[in-house]
Amino acid sequence: MIRVVVVDDEPMVCGFLRTILGSAPDIEVVDEAHDGAAGLDAVRRGRPDVVLMDLRMPGMDGLTAIEHLGRLPDPPHTLVLTTFDADQYVLRALRAGATGFLVKSTPPEELIGLVRTAAQGHTVLSPSAARRLVAASTDRLSAHDRARDLVATLTERELQVLTGLGEGLSNARIATRLHLSEATVKGYVSRTLEKLGCANRTQAGLVAHDAGLAD
Repeated sequence: MIRVVVVDDEPMVCGFLRTILGSAPDIEVVDEAHDGAAGLDAVRRGRPDVVLMDLRMPGMDGLTAIEHLGRLPDPPHTLVLTTFDADQYVLRALRAGATGFLVKSTPPEELIGLVRTAAQGHTVLSPSAARRLVAASTDRLSAHDRARDLVATLTERELQVLTGLGEGLSNARIATRLHLSEATVKGYVSRTLEKLGCANRTQAGLVAHDAGLAD
């Protein structure tokens, strides 16, 4: 079972997500909370695989909560819940460690599949959305310079793998493109994340966009 915690200050949103996700035989909503601090408590109690986190909440906001979740020994995969996919706070949340985001207008039939994707550790973020988020960054030029310095430490093969991450490709698709085994690509991904100081594939993908590797 995929264990999910929902954190949103609107009870109706929580109820909607409970209903939709609860209809899947392999997903269980184990708890819900209505602010960031209560969300952290719910995560500690329920030990979920996936957290759906709103950003704009009273008290502790979602961004702060995501930063706290990232410090846990075994953090869950956190998906940002947002109304607009170009929200500045979304970009900050991704840099803080969120796996991806869900727009609140996501059709119910797609929601279950996206939660399953996140539970497997894959990024829930389309390349087009990533482009909009990076373009919206207020410090894009400085981010570009930082990213170029980071990628300068990578080997040619690691750069190729990072480019694939920036395009939202899975390990299998990167392996096909580079004519490597999936296990080899997995090793390259791990080393690349370590060199870049990234906590997950999403952060590495943003570095690729900032560095101009992925259009």
